[in-house]
Amino acid sequence: MVSFEDQDLAGAEFRECDLTGARLIGVVMRDVVIDGLVSNVVVNGVEVTSYVEAELDRRYPVRLLMRSGDPADLREAHRQLREGWARTIERLRAMPAGSEHLRVADEWSAVETLRHLVFVHDSWFRRCCLGSAQPFTGIGLASGFVPDQEELGLDRTASPGLDEVLAVREEQSAELERWLATVTADELSAVAPVPAGPGWPPYAEGKPVVECLRVVLNEEWLHHGFCVRDLDTQER
Repeated sequence: MVSFEDQDLAGAEFRECDLTGARLIGVVMRDVVIDGLVSNVVVNGVEVTSYVEAELDRRYPVRLLMRSGDPADLREAHRQLREGWARTIERLRAMPAGSEHLRVADEWSAVETLRHLVFVHDSWFRRCCLGSAQPFTGIGLASGFVPDQEELGLDRTASPGLDEVLAVREEQSAELERWLATVTADELSAVAPVPAGPGWPPYAEGKPVVECLRVVLNEEWLHHGFCVRDLDTQER
């Protein structure tokens, strides 16, 4: 265990870190931003996660649909997520040229974010929900910790433009929409048909199909929020 005592961590950034079980005692925390998988967080003796989750549900009712096991709710969640992205892409096209490739605070640009969602679709939907063993879309962008990216079919030298990425995204979204139009509750609760052998994600075996689908929907919602946040910053 790493211990920090009487250290000045002002302005520190923790990215892709596991802070499970971390204890912050006698600290000063002002203007702090936390994005991630957060649960069972106690602040000054109060468990705050439930408050945060309830407020997020109030602000973004689509989250309730995403957690449903009803195919109709999941179809509606997907429709709303698509509409949100469509509005953001329209906004992006109205911004100065090059905005789609601009990084804010070293976060992914809008194009990189969309490329990551291409990868998410290939991994969590095509591989886990459909059982596809085909190579991933070359322009997909995986996080740095994903191993063997070339073996998955990813081209780490790719530098596609917005229109090229959007064309792939449209194809993938239509594919998911067609699947959602006919999928049943029983099929959603079945074990995901993840192909045997190496691939990403390596921890999907045994999960129900609906859990894999929720990863796709949740990533769409999360990264849309990140993208909107960064476009707001650019416009300011």
